[in-house]
Amino acid sequence: MSKLVKVYVVDNGGQWTHRIWRVLREIGCDSKIIPNNSPVDEVDADGLVFSGGAPRIAWESPKLGNCIDYLEHFGGPILGECVGLQLMAIHFGGKAGPSEIAEYGLSKLRVVEEDDLFRGLPKDFLVWESHNDEVKTAPSFRILAVSENCKIQAIKHEKRPYYGVQFHPEVNDTEYGEDILRNFVDAVESHRRR
Repeated sequence: MSKLVKVYVVDNGGQWTHRIWRVLREIGCDSKIIPNNSPVDEVDADGLVFSGGAPRIAWESPKLGNCIDYLEHFGGPILGECVGLQLMAIHFGGKAGPSEIAEYGLSKLRVVEEDDLFRGLPKDFLVWESHNDEVKTAPSFRILAVSENCKIQAIKHEKRPYYGVQFHPEVNDTEYGEDILRNFVDAVESHRRR
């Protein structure tokens, strides 16, 4: 992986935004945290990670700043975490709302399609959850992973290099979390080469 790959973290107010940034730097990225109202034409990154955040997707999506502009005009790969995943699904015709069972703490993830994010990882492992809302439908995406209480834990857009995860790969309790972020960075680098 080239140290010149730029993956910026879009700050949606999540409690682990700095942790995402730190892990990206540890795996060799040029990374920084940018406010979610940064104009898309001023973002010179190769890829973006939408951090999680406190906004409830059903009625507080304006707090997610320019994330919709990034989905429409950024052009590089994007990984949406938690509320970032939910916004991504809604923007492309899906639905998100209150979880039937809110998840806090460890949950067992089951990978149903490896794709880029889960390449080389086990089919089952533990991830850290912290969410009241979840994606209900994501028609423009393939479902990559599920859990017992959340049927859409990870997705990949059918045509664009957009990925989403409901859990938090940057948290130490998530097994293989660094590997997931490294796989995303590899996808960013591959996209940049094309």
